[in-house]
Amino acid sequence: MRSSTTFDIQYSHRFYGFKGEAQYLHGHTGVMTIEVEDAINAGVNMVFPCNEIRKIAWEVLKNFDHALVLREDDPLLPAIMGVYEKQGILHGHPQNTMKGEAFDTELARAIPEARIVVTKETMTVEGMIKIVYDLLKDKLNIVKITFNSGVNAASERFEPRERMERCPLCGILLTEDGVCVKCGYRKK
Repeated sequence: MRSSTTFDIQYSHRFYGFKGEAQYLHGHTGVMTIEVEDAINAGVNMVFPCNEIRKIAWEVLKNFDHALVLREDDPLLPAIMGVYEKQGILHGHPQNTMKGEAFDTELARAIPEARIVVTKETMTVEGMIKIVYDLLKDKLNIVKITFNSGVNAASERFEPRERMERCPLCGILLTEDGVCVKCGYRKK
């Protein structure tokens, strides 16, 4: 069975090197839906608590919310970084409270203090799906991600992995030691 949850993400980007309207810096409201699959956890009668899916995924996704997403070779990137440095906000500001956990993968790097995500490829709806799946595949048993942004939409299905061991009291993943970080349950 599957559980899913949806996220709204506000971001700006451009398609560097593209010959069309998207070559200009512009913003979007994106809507991402993440579906996870597993057996129904008998203790809590659900696949995975949707509020826990939200918490886990939002730790990654909030790096994209109200962020500037640019390709690593875009000449705007060093210019923006220079302006942020002059403004004193490159390394954070007390009002920047929506920071996610920094990441640096083969596909993208988050600079949460500056609200910037640097990508290896042009940030398309398909690219966003690849990045998010790569960041969450070990935390959630994702079987489908759909991302709509403006008039663009894409979705991809993924093969479910083996069943993930979850807490019989609250449904979230157990640590490698069999402990629930939410309620303290310990597997015997």
